[in-house]
Amino acid sequence: MAFSIAGQHVAVLLGGLSPEREVSLVSGEACARALERLGAKVTRLDAGRDVAQRLTELAPDVCFNALHGEWGEDGCIQGVLETLGLRYTHSGVLASALAMDKAKAKAVLAAAGVAVPGGGLFNRFEAAADHVMAPPYVIKPNAQGSSVGVFMVFEGANRPPQDLVAPSWTFGEEVLIEPYIRGKELACGVMDGKAMTVTEIVPRAGFYDYEAKYGEGGSDHVVPADLPAHVFEKAMELSERAHAALGCRGVTRSDLRYDDINDILVLLEVNTQPGMTPTSLVPEQAAKLGVDFDHLVLWIVEDAYARGVAGGTAV
Repeated sequence: MAFSIAGQHVAVLLGGLSPEREVSLVSGEACARALERLGAKVTRLDAGRDVAQRLTELAPDVCFNALHGEWGEDGCIQGVLETLGLRYTHSGVLASALAMDKAKAKAVLAAAGVAVPGGGLFNRFEAAADHVMAPPYVIKPNAQGSSVGVFMVFEGANRPPQDLVAPSWTFGEEVLIEPYIRGKELACGVMDGKAMTVTEIVPRAGFYDYEAKYGEGGSDHVVPADLPAHVFEKAMELSERAHAALGCRGVTRSDLRYDDINDILVLLEVNTQPGMTPTSLVPEQAAKLGVDFDHLVLWIVEDAYARGVAGGTAV
């Protein structure tokens, strides 16, 4: 089916209810401006609990999902869009929910032959009471993104971080604890099932946390990453395999770690709603491949349109 974005009504879903709201507002605004430059009629919709009613009133031709984190990236908003029969970008209900649950995603990825770190799920109170594994290790909320609520516990630490049991903790009762993999932080975008390239992320201070990801000058990106050829190729292969194993569609980004001393490469997680901010990795990788930001956004919308009414397959 031929598709022209000129005159199409695109609802850009942004903001939302998660701790990643601010990033989503930036991602969504960048995508909305690109769509306007491409000739689309754009409505920016801050996705609150009345989103189904608002979308019913708007009746857009397609929804660009620029939400990050809980509710926007975990299958919830996807279920709403399926129910309303609206086309939408990125992955569907199952892939979104699965990728967001880090522990379940790891089980699926391991079964598909993707190398992942060890570790497991623990109650946050148990994790705060004593070391559940010998440091160094990493503590993550099981269902958050953008390195929200992540702690590094290094050798010599007397006790786990007590933030896990602070009244301000809002990231769920279960945390994922994995052994710390030293070495290089890598990312690989996958577009239409094919790996784009590999980026090495070099944080300017500490580890690749929320500020390093989204703050101005928080990290340096080496793209393409300076890696041995076999590691570069393996990172792309694992990212493609992970995208397929979880049932993702559109654009995703896999995060990996490479221990260059012991030659160990593991895939940490798959992001089904990669950031589309000025410092985001996927737009940067696309640019290296000759696809500018506007045409990346256009492809994402075209991909959603080609699948037909929500949940359809490309024709």
